[in-house]
Amino acid sequence: MGRTRENKEAVVTEIKEKLSETQLTLVIDYQGLSVAEITDLRGRLREKGAECTVTKNTFMRIAVEEDENWQPMTELLKNSSAFLFVKDDLGGAVKAYQSFQKDTKKTEFRGAVMQGQLLNEEQVKAITDLPSKEELIAQIAGAINSVTTKIAVGIKEVPSSLARGINEVPGSLGRVLQNYASKEEEDSAA
Repeated sequence: MGRTRENKEAVVTEIKEKLSETQLTLVIDYQGLSVAEITDLRGRLREKGAECTVTKNTFMRIAVEEDENWQPMTELLKNSSAFLFVKDDLGGAVKAYQSFQKDTKKTEFRGAVMQGQLLNEEQVKAITDLPSKEELIAQIAGAINSVTTKIAVGIKEVPSSLARGINEVPGSLGRVLQNYASKEEEDSAA
């Protein structure tokens, strides 16, 4: 028995919801993967906050036809398609898929879509070189910490320098008076 119209509409609605939460979607040909292998891929992606969904190309086409951000995906819809919805950790999810692809040698990368742009494999690999969200936060925190440390050291140095200057005044005054007295003695001896 086939799907009912309501069931088909529910599938398309679910795809639209997933796309609304997604930054990047990869399209792969999953033909030849066993159930265990697709489960392995889903597990690897889940750890990175991504999701793998297998659905009919027709359902995906209907879901993206009215959304400019995802319309380029229609060029990738052919044969057996699996869709990798990546929410946050773009680099981590892409690396997880690349690791899976290397281990199984069974999937074919077709392309990806991000912010209305169709991406090829080289462009997607460039994403993996970007630091993760956690690494960026750590870099920003380190930069902020460095600036505040320099400001604190600078502020602390002002009173210290002033104190050294004030401490030097009596010694300098004493040397000036001693030099003046020596000059007076030399002038009176001459």
